[in-house]
Amino acid sequence: MKLRIPFVKSRPTVAVVRMQGAIGVAGRSGMNDASLRPLLEKAFRRGKPDAVALEINSPGGSPVQSSLIAARIRRLSEETGVPVFAFTEDVAASGGYWLATAADEIHADASSILGSIGVISAGFGAHVFLQRQGIERRVHTAGKSKSMMDPFRPESEEDVARLDRLLGQLHETFIAQVKARRGEKLADDPELFTGEVWIGQKACEVGLADGVGHLVPVMKARFGDKVRFRRYEQKKRLFPRIGMSLAQDAMETIEERAAYARFGL
Repeated sequence: MKLRIPFVKSRPTVAVVRMQGAIGVAGRSGMNDASLRPLLEKAFRRGKPDAVALEINSPGGSPVQSSLIAARIRRLSEETGVPVFAFTEDVAASGGYWLATAADEIHADASSILGSIGVISAGFGAHVFLQRQGIERRVHTAGKSKSMMDPFRPESEEDVARLDRLLGQLHETFIAQVKARRGEKLADDPELFTGEVWIGQKACEVGLADGVGHLVPVMKARFGDKVRFRRYEQKKRLFPRIGMSLAQDAMETIEERAAYARFGL
């Protein structure tokens, strides 16, 4: 006689991916598409989760890496049919907000900083210092634009105009991403795409977030009190690297702190 085993529905599961820090270029430490790829693949595909929740605390960074990460999240969501929820912490600004737009819903803390939908380029000029030290800068190029914005030469109007065009194109791409993902939720606010930021409930009012709430209570309200959380985050190195790599790590840390400092953090 064949025994029938009654069907027992497993507890709902939410995969939580932590996205912490500045968004760096590929090949460097920190958060980028290459470093997040294995985490995102596991989060969406392991154990058939009911949802993926993104814990975002990022002041932004590389626009290309922001775009690649967000696009990967959307592809995985569509391939697996798993919905995505974003929960912002201290800041989800610039590229950090770009990541949040990959979610189907965005929830913020009452004090979270959201927005900064703009593009920034920062550098330095050292030509005066070189002149004072009696050092001559020699650059030879094939192509008049190859030495654009050389920090060891005086800034030229032509270079600034060219950089403005490039930044404008990146800004248009960012705006298109926000409009495509947030759609009619966005308020008709002239400041929305100027690089301005909003806090908590105000971010909801302009359509950058769907509500003020935290990950665990929001997910329990959605999937029940018995929901399980499976967490994924980047592993930290046990020992610091030596030589130039150690110096690079220190520089990246300074850059990340400067990025957070732009928002008073």
